[in-house]
Amino acid sequence: MKSYSTNLKSKNILVTGGTGFVGSHLVEELVRLEANVVTTFISTSPLSYFFSQGLNKKVKMVHADVADFESMTDIVTKFETDFIFHLAAQALVETAYYNPRKTLESNITGTINILEAARLYPKVTGVIVASSDKAYGKIKSKVKSQKSKLRYQESDPLRGDHPYEVSKSAADLISTAYYRTYNLPVVITRFGNIYGEGDLNFSRIVPGIIESVVQSKKLEVRSNGSYVRDYLYVKDVVSGYLLLADNIDKAQGEAFNFGSEESLSVIEVINRFEKILHKKIDFKILNSAKNEIPYQSLDYSKIKKVLGWKPKFNLMTVGKNIYFWYKKIIKSQISSEK
Repeated sequence: MKSYSTNLKSKNILVTGGTGFVGSHLVEELVRLEANVVTTFISTSPLSYFFSQGLNKKVKMVHADVADFESMTDIVTKFETDFIFHLAAQALVETAYYNPRKTLESNITGTINILEAARLYPKVTGVIVASSDKAYGKIKSKVKSQKSKLRYQESDPLRGDHPYEVSKSAADLISTAYYRTYNLPVVITRFGNIYGEGDLNFSRIVPGIIESVVQSKKLEVRSNGSYVRDYLYVKDVVSGYLLLADNIDKAQGEAFNFGSEESLSVIEVINRFEKILHKKIDFKILNSAKNEIPYQSLDYSKIKKVLGWKPKFNLMTVGKNIYFWYKKIIKSQISSEK
C-alpha cells in the first residue's frame, strides 16, 4: 500500500466531528503529522478516544453545529482553513428512523454548509466528505446468490429509500454538484461498518459483543443475524483519508469505496470474537431492526488502482487489542458509577 506523505504539515485543517469515533483517530494522525487542527463538536465524553489520547490538549475545539451556516463560515474563515475533512453527521440508521428531520438536517444541510463555506473561502484546497455504503440503497438488480456481483461500485446509482440512506445519497449528489458547478476540489468517501477503539455506541455489533463479554450478559442482536456488511478497521479508514488528502489533485470530483477483504454477517462477527477470545458468546436475536439493508459490500478496486490503498487489518488481527481497550473503558465506567 502506498503511504501518505506529510503534505498537511503546518496546514490549517478543519475536522468536523473530530471528537467522534473516526474523527478522533484522524485527528490523532493529523497531530502526529504536525498539522494545525481545529475540530467542531456538539457533545463529548470523558471516556472517548479523543480525551483518552489527550487530543483536547493538542487541537483547537469549537462547539458548533454543522447545520448552522454562519458558524461554519466563521470557523472556516477565522482559522484560515487550508483543508476540510467533513465527518460530522447523524450516523445511526435507527435514530434516523425515529428522528428523520434531525438526520436530514445534519447530514444534508450540514454538508451544504461545509461545501458553501469552502466555496466562499478561496484558501481551501480540498474537502473530503465522509459518506457511507448506505448511499447506494438496496441492490435491486443483482442476484443475491452471486455474492461476487453484490459489491457496490462507484458507478452504481445512488437510490436510498429511507431517511438515513437518502441523507447520504443527497449529500453525495450535492458534493458532486459543487465540484462540477464551482470546481470545488471535493472527494467523496464511502465506507462500510467501521470498528475499532473508541466507538462508544454499544448498539453497534463490535462494541456490543465486547460489552456483553466484559459484563457477562447476553448480547442482544437487533437484526435477524444474517445482515452482511464490510467491517473496516478505523486505522485503515484514516490511512484512506490521508492518502486522498495527499492526492487531492488526482482524486477531486471522484467518489471512492473503501471495503474489506471479506464481508461478514452479524453471526459471523460473533463467531470471529468467539475464536479471538476463546469463549462462547451468549446472544439473543431480537429481529427488531427497521429499514436496514440486508446485504451490503463495497468493491474497492478503484481506490486500489488509483492510489494503491487496501486494508491492512481485519478482526482476527486487531480484535484482541480492541477487546482490551474496551475492557479498560467499561471497567472504569463501572467503577465510577459505584
